[in-house]
Amino acid sequence: MAQIVRQSKFRHVFCKPVKHESCMSDIRVTEITWDSLFCDVNPKFIAFINRGAGGPFMVIPVNKIGRIDKDYPFVDAHKAPCLEVAWSPFNDNVIASCSEDTTCKVWVIPDRGLSRNLSEPAVELTGHQKRVNTIAWHPVANNVLLTAGGENVMFMWNVGTGEALLEISGHPDQIWSINFNYDGSQFVTTCKDKKIRILDSHTGEVLHEGTGHEGVKPQRAIFVKDGLIMTTGFTKRSERLYALRAPEDLSTPIVEEELDTSNGVLFPFYDEDSGLVYLIGKGDCAIRYYEVNNEAPFVHYINTYTTNEPQRAIGFQSKRGMSSEENEINRIYKLTTKGVVDILQFFVPRKSDLFQHDLYPDTRSTIPALTAEEFMEGKNAAPNRQPVNAAAAAAAAKPKVQVAKKANILSTLAPTAAESAPTQSYAERPPSSQQSSPRPSASPRPRPVVDEDMGIVPMREAPPSRPTSSRASRTEIPPKEEKGPDPMKPKQAVTLKSRAARDEPGGGGQTPGQKRAAAELERIKRDQSRTAEEDTLAPPPQAARASASPRGSVSSEHVPQNMDELLDDLMKMKAVLRQHERRIRMLEEEIADRNMSNAYSF
Repeated sequence: MAQIVRQSKFRHVFCKPVKHESCMSDIRVTEITWDSLFCDVNPKFIAFINRGAGGPFMVIPVNKIGRIDKDYPFVDAHKAPCLEVAWSPFNDNVIASCSEDTTCKVWVIPDRGLSRNLSEPAVELTGHQKRVNTIAWHPVANNVLLTAGGENVMFMWNVGTGEALLEISGHPDQIWSINFNYDGSQFVTTCKDKKIRILDSHTGEVLHEGTGHEGVKPQRAIFVKDGLIMTTGFTKRSERLYALRAPEDLSTPIVEEELDTSNGVLFPFYDEDSGLVYLIGKGDCAIRYYEVNNEAPFVHYINTYTTNEPQRAIGFQSKRGMSSEENEINRIYKLTTKGVVDILQFFVPRKSDLFQHDLYPDTRSTIPALTAEEFMEGKNAAPNRQPVNAAAAAAAAKPKVQVAKKANILSTLAPTAAESAPTQSYAERPPSSQQSSPRPSASPRPRPVVDEDMGIVPMREAPPSRPTSSRASRTEIPPKEEKGPDPMKPKQAVTLKSRAARDEPGGGGQTPGQKRAAAELERIKRDQSRTAEEDTLAPPPQAARASASPRGSVSSEHVPQNMDELLDDLMKMKAVLRQHERRIRMLEEEIADRNMSNAYSF
């Protein structure tokens, strides 16, 4: 039985890196051995913990291109190595840093970036007795920061005033990672004792606890969809793996899968708007990404992006910094060991150039839902959201124009009654030389038929009122003098005369068949002169014989001298018409394909 393909709009997400000419280079990242990302990014700036005395880090505009000078200004943050940096979710100019000097500091970056070294923090948080391992901003409450220290104690800070709101103790060993849930009411921690704990943000009480991965190396945990926990860690044989766990039973994973054998810690990044999880290992060359949803097996592998350069630092861009016009779904900044910042853009393939509302639901806003004081009172609230593309959202919110429907006039008209034309006998019909019927411009030209009388019957006579051009009059065949019967000439041979020669005195001795042939030649000549400038197509294969002949190609001055030339001209005209019909058919097919793609958004 054939396997059913899983239906998902993110099943074909692919990565397209930006060219190195459009990236930053010559970044000297720190060389400390600490399991941290060493980088953080927002829509305005990107920060790197760089090499140097003390604990400096660099803040560079995210759109800067080219080499970074050695004397580029930096933030002289700490007296000991800086371990982690994190941008505020509500202000793109505020960044926090933690260090081995037992302090955590909050900095305010100017709008245009740093023009000189910055050494004065806006707030300095002192309360830990040992180094500050990791930090995390509250996702809903403004100016609330959570820090974890080496003495196995966590503090909840109000950075607006610099005071500690809550002290959380109880972890028996070193804390490796912390992460808030969707509304910030809970946070999850991983510890060196291999335990995973879910704590209340207001009281610090442990709500759920379970055993994580068996390996002794650091493991990390994040909240994903519907309050589930996704963890990454190691087995006893140093095999890396990930697991999806329910909060009620953290010790028994819902899904668990081994990936490979390596020493680098796997860092999970979660995009809550699309449900995609990216697993990135320090020192790896590969980035794996999965989709997490409610369909078994709940974690669906999508693809792996691999390069030749391992990553030294990683930054994950927020939705506010994406290019929604190109259907970009995520963006990762990867610093290689050579100091080059690779910008990895992940796209969802779509044929339409319009804004895709199903790919971009409203994302987190920069307006906090709670203040620090309200958070202290124990309040919880869902985060405020904003559209990813404000212009497209405003256009979709406009009321549609109401078109007033009118009565269909055509439906009230009665059909025309069929009238039978009076029949005329052959004797009552006027001579063919006196008949003139205007040729419709849009109707297709009928095919000539052969007549016993003179060899060809014209399709339609030209109107007698149209004057003959002077160019055509110079190329007409002069009438011949009346002579006796030529024994070498067939009796039914046709002598073609122009309209001017026919109208001259003595030129009216033509037979009706000759007059029809002359009128047809005049009409062909006028059609050729009218379409000579419009027709830019290549000559048809049937015209190869005419181009090789001394007469050359057909032009407005060419007049057929016999029936063979007349038939050749008609064949050329038919070939041109066929080419026009082919082009029209191709255009109709292209229009039909475009209408289908717009209707179904392929």
